[in-house]
Amino acid sequence: MNINIEQAIENLRKNNRRYAKLERYYSGVHELSFATKKFENAFGSQFREFAMNLCPAICDAVKDKLKIADFGIEQTIGNECADGSAADAAASHLKRIWDANRMHLRSGEVHKEALKNGDAYAIVWPDESGRARIFPNNAANISVTCDEENAGRIKNAAKFWRTADKHTRLNLYFPDRIEKYVTAKESESHLPEASEFVPVVTGRTDPPQPELFDGARMQPKDGHTVPNPFGIVPVFHFANNADIGMPGRSELEAAIPIQDGLNKSVLDMLVAMEFSAYRQRWAAGIELEYDGDGKAVAPFKAGIDHLWIAQDPNSRFGDFEAAQLDQFLKVKDSFRIDLASVTGTPLHYLMPHMRGQPSGETLKKSESRFIAKVRDRQAAFGQTWSDLMEFALLIEGRRGVRVTTRWEDPSPMSDRERLENILLKKQIGLSAEQALNEAGYGKTDIERILE
Repeated sequence: MNINIEQAIENLRKNNRRYAKLERYYSGVHELSFATKKFENAFGSQFREFAMNLCPAICDAVKDKLKIADFGIEQTIGNECADGSAADAAASHLKRIWDANRMHLRSGEVHKEALKNGDAYAIVWPDESGRARIFPNNAANISVTCDEENAGRIKNAAKFWRTADKHTRLNLYFPDRIEKYVTAKESESHLPEASEFVPVVTGRTDPPQPELFDGARMQPKDGHTVPNPFGIVPVFHFANNADIGMPGRSELEAAIPIQDGLNKSVLDMLVAMEFSAYRQRWAAGIELEYDGDGKAVAPFKAGIDHLWIAQDPNSRFGDFEAAQLDQFLKVKDSFRIDLASVTGTPLHYLMPHMRGQPSGETLKKSESRFIAKVRDRQAAFGQTWSDLMEFALLIEGRRGVRVTTRWEDPSPMSDRERLENILLKKQIGLSAEQALNEAGYGKTDIERILE
């Protein structure tokens, strides 16, 4: 038992370290760097809160394209094609579960978490009435162990969270049970040692456990263990751009070094602006005076109400050229181009006010790589959503239902493009009735138009 807790805590700590930097960069808390220690001492406090943060744009550009339209039913019990009332009933059940859990909003939170940290998780479990409840979780609060013999299958999982009374809760999820633990004492540590956890004792005041589809009741076992009659770990892992047997990879992984360079270029520009904001002047050929300590006294005091006068006719005055800030702007824009290149984000997402905005057709071609990435994420996340919704149906007593996730088109055609395609089809033989049908007209309107 303790070995499982120790392993879970070790995995959770590793995840926390990995996700902490990604969370900081998405939130704009970056590791700023200056050219020299002197610059840092002079401007570090002034620019500490500054960051040209493009990390949200890189993640949100993909998230905004990941919209689930609905779910389809492929087959039901007996591997028969789902049609008629059986398919309609299953589809209606899916919609009710999705709407009841407000997943039309919360699914976007799951996608954002996966894109930002590389991983996102959702737990599905029945409530007191036996209805399936979906609980999206922060990536830092969950860890999973995959089955090496069955690729993609979760062997066990762990979740921790802090309670209001400064205790830490820890749940271990297995295919046949859920073990619940809590720290015996209050702790300031975010994730205490394994020895500080004790089993959760369920008292009589706890709410009754829900009845499952087969009539069994989830009564606590040994005080802290809840049976899992479904045979599946109820934790679902959304892995972003993951390799085989590896956790997901954040969209920010390749962007962070370039983001640091972008911040450096902007900070250098701000420092140059600070030094060149007041024009530096010089004077030569004048006699200097010295104070009691032997230090030279400035012969002139600069100001709008001050006049510089020299008695020596050979005295000369001038000023230094201002810093050329255009070079800093070019460097800054070059980092934006590099960010677009390594992340596959269209450049106009990162430079919305760039000169010479390309045409709509050019923009569409420039997004081809980006749309391919979005479709890849749809395939990966869609399979997990299908597994999750099948498990939700299983909880509510519907076995053997195969679910497919349907996404909104990430690159929809405009009305003009759609009509132009229909006209091209008509030129090669498409009937007028079918053309009007594809254009979205109803049966009555089509009959009226044809008459």
